[in-house]
Amino acid sequence: MLTEKRQQLILDFLTENDVVTVNELMEPLKASESTIRRDLKNLEKQGFLARVHGGAKKVPHLSFEATMAEKEEKFHQQKVGIARFCAQMLDSDDVIYLDAGTTTIEMIQFIPQDLSIKVVTNSVKHAALLIDRQIETMILGGRIKLSTNATLGSTAIEQLGELRFSKAFLGMNGADLEAGFTTPDPEEAAVKKWAIKQSQQNYVLVDHSKLQQITFAQVAPLKAAEIITDSCPPKFVKDFQDQTMLKEVR
Repeated sequence: MLTEKRQQLILDFLTENDVVTVNELMEPLKASESTIRRDLKNLEKQGFLARVHGGAKKVPHLSFEATMAEKEEKFHQQKVGIARFCAQMLDSDDVIYLDAGTTTIEMIQFIPQDLSIKVVTNSVKHAALLIDRQIETMILGGRIKLSTNATLGSTAIEQLGELRFSKAFLGMNGADLEAGFTTPDPEEAAVKKWAIKQSQQNYVLVDHSKLQQITFAQVAPLKAAEIITDSCPPKFVKDFQDQTMLKEVR
């Protein structure tokens, strides 16, 4: 089994159980104790879990947010798959909101060249890539958050209040059955909230590691947007589908 796949399964176990032991992981992963311990050590370095005696536990990060560069390295293949699927949902004459984020940015490369759309984004990096592809683009004004390249603040929110979108594609740090969609920064949460309000159809793009995770600021309840992910632990699929549409892109 590939290391990335094995580590993904470890995180899936933690999503379902909060705590997992090395012995519990060895048989389903068909891996030795030393391999599992090495995986746990690597995942701890990335901030996904905390090692405890004999295993690991899930670590909630309510206000912590990694930089764009750090996020880009995690589950890149899964993010690309989600982004490719979402780009196929675009129609000619769509006016879309493309949120800042490491999954949403992957959509840009898959937007068909012959598709006539307009894109509004709050990301400097997204805007530059869209312009390179000759896609009609508007960037929201405001203060630029250096760690995520996102524009924030009252200027961005005022602009959003004057715009309407056919579709909005949003990044999110957490999608939890009780807490809904969350992100660590209240200012970013406010921008995302307004984008959802101004859009006819909303899609939240999250890899499996964001499911059943909670961060500091709530954006919206799950019913506010469809979830596009690479995989959801079977234990939670029905519960998510009871609240919103959930699409697994494999």
